Amino acid sequence: MEGTDLKEQAGLSMGKRAYLLKLLQDVRASYWFLPTMLVFVGLILAGVMGWIDQNAASLPFQLPQTFIDTQADGARSTLAVIAQAIIGVTGVMFSMTLVAVSFASGNFGPRLIGNFMRDRGNQWSLGILISTFVYALTVLRTVQDGIDGGVAEYVPQYSLIVALLLTLLCIFTLIYFIHHVPETINVSRISASIGASLERQVRNLIDGHDQDDKDDARQKPDRSPDHVICASVSGYIQTVNFDRLSDLAQEHDWHIELVTPIGSFVTCATPVFHVWADQKPQDDDLGAVAGCFAVGISRTENQNPTFLAEQLVEMVARALSPGVNDPYTAMDCLNRMSGALTTAATYGQGLQAPSLERVSMPYLTFEGLFAATFPLCRQYIKPDALVLDHTVSLLQTLADIVPKADRVPVETEIHMLRSAD
Repeated sequence: MEGTDLKEQAGLSMGKRAYLLKLLQDVRASYWFLPTMLVFVGLILAGVMGWIDQNAASLPFQLPQTFIDTQADGARSTLAVIAQAIIGVTGVMFSMTLVAVSFASGNFGPRLIGNFMRDRGNQWSLGILISTFVYALTVLRTVQDGIDGGVAEYVPQYSLIVALLLTLLCIFTLIYFIHHVPETINVSRISASIGASLERQVRNLIDGHDQDDKDDARQKPDRSPDHVICASVSGYIQTVNFDRLSDLAQEHDWHIELVTPIGSFVTCATPVFHVWADQKPQDDDLGAVAGCFAVGISRTENQNPTFLAEQLVEMVARALSPGVNDPYTAMDCLNRMSGALTTAATYGQGLQAPSLERVSMPYLTFEGLFAATFPLCRQYIKPDALVLDHTVSLLQTLADIVPKADRVPVETEIHMLRSAD
């Protein structure tokens, strides 16, 4: 067996296909991307409105004179007040966001911070206010009072009207934001959001596994791998480009096995891929395989449903801790776990091995998903009689609906919960 560390291809593992997918996922989950885009929209809108003001005579309509009779001093004062007020409100909004994130992190778990960062309501609210501030400043600099140097007075009347409309939009945005922030830290809403994401990922996994297209060529050879590809940096595997792996395997007549599951922590000595090749491949070809996964500093929910399940487990643990003692929150989270497991057992053909030709990998099964939910909560559930009875009831219902092959872990967990320590 030839050990291939491929440190010279480190840029491939963190700089090509999988890294681009990871980058897109990070951008989508970031708090800054949408507000930044709206800032550019504000700048473009200011430029467009400036052109309209300079060519107002060519417009197919004209506004009544009462709408476009603002003087330079009035326009300058109005735009300055808008800019000052908006940036002040933005600071308050940002403070409210930090308080909400801090509260949620302390009460429900630090791994839930990403859910708040991805919240589109917060991103749109911040973006609308910041872009209005930028628009007002940009228009303000174009106002001329015509006093010095014989410069003709110039008041961007149409731009000023748009600034007032944007200010009105900011007022409604602030009202929405004040309503939205308490919703984001509502524990029922948080558990419902995580549960819905978990069910959606389970459905996507089942839909993506075409069981009618299995090929024996995807079975790995019965010998030691010819090449081992390790990670180039330490971190968590966040993304794997399986389609590209399958294309490479078919193109070069290889078999590729993902050894380390997505979400696992790896070091520079951790094998990630095993490659079986009848002929010695080029380093560039192996580098292309190394470019099919990306490592990050933390676990994410992308291609990793068990991470979402563990978030619900963490909420159960915190809810049943002596300092909180909130059994109803714990029962709500257990309900969400039961819903995801029901989907995994009854939707389509259930969780089965994916059918990527010449590529094999650890895959999520019903037993694996179940192991990431109720068994991890057992030590917190058993001391609380109310939650214990509710959990046993959920598991009994689950045992009645899952296929017979998946019933053993559920029945085992019921027995473990009922047994005395």
